[in-house]
Amino acid sequence: MTGTGTMDTADTMDAADVQETADTRGTTGTRGAADTRDAAGEVGLWRACAAAAVPADRPAAEAGVRLAYRRAGLAEPERVLWAASPREAVALIRTLRDRGPSVRETVRTAPWANERARLHDELGAAGWAAHWAATGGRLWETTQALVERIRRGVLEESAGGTGPGGRAAETEVRLLLLDAVLGQHDAPWLAAFPTDREPLDGLAAVCRTAGWWWPFAEVAVVCERPVALHRDEAGRLDRGDGPALAYPDGFALYAWRGMPVPAAFLDELTALTPERIRAEENAELRRVMLEHYGYDRYLTDSGARPLHRDATGTLWRIDLDGDEPVVMVEVLNSTPEPDGTRRTYWLRVPPSTLTARAGVAWTFGLQPEVYAPVRET
Repeated sequence: MTGTGTMDTADTMDAADVQETADTRGTTGTRGAADTRDAAGEVGLWRACAAAAVPADRPAAEAGVRLAYRRAGLAEPERVLWAASPREAVALIRTLRDRGPSVRETVRTAPWANERARLHDELGAAGWAAHWAATGGRLWETTQALVERIRRGVLEESAGGTGPGGRAAETEVRLLLLDAVLGQHDAPWLAAFPTDREPLDGLAAVCRTAGWWWPFAEVAVVCERPVALHRDEAGRLDRGDGPALAYPDGFALYAWRGMPVPAAFLDELTALTPERIRAEENAELRRVMLEHYGYDRYLTDSGARPLHRDATGTLWRIDLDGDEPVVMVEVLNSTPEPDGTRRTYWLRVPPSTLTARAGVAWTFGLQPEVYAPVRET
């Protein structure tokens, strides 16, 4: 897990390094037999763009926005407005009545589709697949996971209510988020194409210098980049003492090893007790507590004792004064995490449970003799 820095463990380039990419990158995507450019080095530069947690270069970003419009055959926007985060951008856009229609299809989607078709025809299906795997494919999964997490965070904070008005607002916010050009988070697909010339040079310039942005006929709204980004070695958002991702306006995401957690939850971790862990009803949050507290320490401090072991896990019992015993099944997830580790889960089961299999079966509403999964998860 990262410490107090604003970049994650895999991306340690500073602001000057990121800006330098504008002068050192651009021909990715034209590799053939005669192209010997270091693919790993270029992908590293694009990775640094996607992970940059430094202030936007506003003049360069605005120039890139205007160039992207011109490359698409459109008039430049009358105004370029700035927002401190995607959340603030969505709120701003919802108040703009003179923005005109979205031109994302023309500015971003069409150039991407044309370049992809061109390169696919040039390289062939197998060549394109290999090229993507060596360039954008190396960045896609972790960047897309971050994008989806940001979208969820904005949606959760921006759309409220369960009535017709709340549902309409949620739909509006959701559509606006899908309409964004992702700026720095467009790095994965830009890594696969030449960006030193039209039609992608404007889009690439914004990617190197700013966050998400929204192109409309009359106005463009552009976001600042994060001020902090903390991820673990697997690329998952991860921080135990503050926001894993934070923007200048206070919009932030909190996570422990990739799992979203409430901000207040992290404050509890330094003062955990076995009693607090047992009282947590959310299984995922309880797992985070146990990981932070330590399984061995928890069992020792709780006076737990193993009752039974079988292929499904280990059944533990904690006797409590004046209360029914706490019985839990310790199970190991059969599906490994991206870093190769396997998560341990603790399932609270009825005090009358006698075997680990019976406990796991109970969580599925089954009898032990019926519970026989093809693959345990």
